[in-house]
Amino acid sequence: MLQQAGLSWKKCKKLLAKANPEQRAAYAAQLEDLFVAMCADKARLIYIDEVHLHQDMDLGYSWSTKGQADWVPSQSPGLSAKLNWYGAYDFTQGQCFLWQNGRCNSDNTVAFLQALSEWLGESKQTVYIIMDGAPWHRSHLVATTADQLGVELIRLPAYSPDLNPIEGLWKWMREEVTQRYCHPSLSALADACHAFIERINLDPNRLIQRLWPKFDLDPDYEKLLVSN
Repeated sequence: MLQQAGLSWKKCKKLLAKANPEQRAAYAAQLEDLFVAMCADKARLIYIDEVHLHQDMDLGYSWSTKGQADWVPSQSPGLSAKLNWYGAYDFTQGQCFLWQNGRCNSDNTVAFLQALSEWLGESKQTVYIIMDGAPWHRSHLVATTADQLGVELIRLPAYSPDLNPIEGLWKWMREEVTQRYCHPSLSALADACHAFIERINLDPNRLIQRLWPKFDLDPDYEKLLVSN
């Protein structure tokens, strides 16, 4: 009866309904302008974000024998056994950068920006760093450091992780580093993460294709959001 009524059994998707459609539209227009500047070799676009990666495995699908459970052994490390990564995605060059030093806070964000600046090196283009509104991103100390480093900070609209393509990097890294595998130690996990970044950086074109930013907003999706 449900199928005849046009219904199907599916997994729900979370809608961050507090996102502001007007702010999202304004950002999309801004991104278009920045992309034009990037194509004219006048802008370098860097997306940054943080991720918590646990030593224990992430669950996921795989091919396995029919009729048998797909048991994967875990050493059962505690929830505190994790790495707090800062990451950067250079959309202009098709390269990624990882850095971590404990908690995500204003002081470590400043240290990350300094390390990121060294990694980027000299740039003839204006460097734009695009990031969300996490409290440590909004601190006066971070803004002052950005000015000193000569980079422009751009805030993503609130409740809009879909507009930050580096979220796709975290998904990709989990698929290849922690999905269905429990690392024996945090240092082994760190080594695997760095090896993953080094590997994907060898193919900038593939990296950019996989982490292409969202330029066009789905009008049907935007109608479901609540304007604040």
